[in-house]
Amino acid sequence: MSKVHILDHPLIQHKLTYIRDKRTGTKEFRELVDEVSTLMAYEITRGMPLKEVKVETPVAPATCHVISGKKVGVIPILRAGLGMVDGILKLIPAAKVGHIGLYRDPDTHEPVEYYAKLPSDIEERELIVTDPMLATGGSAAAAIHMLKEKGAHNVKLMCIIAAPEGIERVQKQHPDVEIFVAAVDEKLNEKCYIVPGLGDAGDRLFGTK
Repeated sequence: MSKVHILDHPLIQHKLTYIRDKRTGTKEFRELVDEVSTLMAYEITRGMPLKEVKVETPVAPATCHVISGKKVGVIPILRAGLGMVDGILKLIPAAKVGHIGLYRDPDTHEPVEYYAKLPSDIEERELIVTDPMLATGGSAAAAIHMLKEKGAHNVKLMCIIAAPEGIERVQKQHPDVEIFVAAVDEKLNEKCYIVPGLGDAGDRLFGTK
């Protein structure tokens, strides 16, 4: 679990409670996911390298720091991953956004690709793959594999809730990828939903069933 980071900041955990609550409506759910994503982005970028720069304050010269190193790309897994993008862009507005479309086959529970549109320079970027739920891990593992095939070298996975089964699958297939989550839940049920989880994140984000 050395590559798994559980972000237990009180604000994240507080908002996660209302995200889980079935009484939370679409508008509030969407706003909470956005807010939690911003808080998680603060943590996921903690290791970004800095370099020194000289600036002139109104009083005197100062040695300060700006972010150095690779640029950032945000890659939501459609459709639920879209709900996390704006929260990240609030902190990293210059990040490029790609999209990967995967759905889970209702019978096999395996991911099926139906869309991909990525930045042309993903090999030069630190990529953050977003999906609110890490259930079986199939979609996340497939998305990461796709990115690596296209030249990505630095990929992180950011989810709100994960099941142990999903974490295990991603770690087995991509041991180099760091996983950032707000909570690790108990298990998957017979329909491969996370227990206790929060239901279907995409349906709750977009008001569909």
